[in-house]
Amino acid sequence: MQFHLIDKIVDCQPGKHLTAMKNLTLGEEYLGDHFPGFPVMPGVLMLQTVVEAASWLLRITEDYRFSIIALREVKNVKYGSFMEPGRTMKVHVEVQELGSSEAVFKGRGECDGASTVSGRIVLARYNLSDRSPEMKDLDRDIIDGLQRRHRILTIGGMKG
Repeated sequence: MQFHLIDKIVDCQPGKHLTAMKNLTLGEEYLGDHFPGFPVMPGVLMLQTVVEAASWLLRITEDYRFSIIALREVKNVKYGSFMEPGRTMKVHVEVQELGSSEAVFKGRGECDGASTVSGRIVLARYNLSDRSPEMKDLDRDIIDGLQRRHRILTIGGMKG
């Protein structure tokens, strides 16, 4: 299953940091079960929002060089306040290390100045054609789709 939790990228300095927004609406399907009578964004989805922001920063930093970005590891995850429908989580990620096969980020989410989630994210990246050369066209299709999505996420003027 693939999530698209980031609603807007508001600031990006490639190779350094990215700031994004997640608006939580009552219409999000998972809120019906988490928790009935007290809907809140599940902690794992708050963390996924930070992972998505780190993935966008990596894509932008490397000029969409890779079609696949995969979560390798999360460490030191801390949860803070609940995210309730009608609220907005501001997500900020910073590059800690850019290696040849992995990239490390420090990320956090906050709502109204209170921490919702924070942690250290390790992402791996590759192209499908690295493993199977006949998948080069699929890599291009995936990258094209990601670039279109990036344009949508930055409508309204991204800084940086």
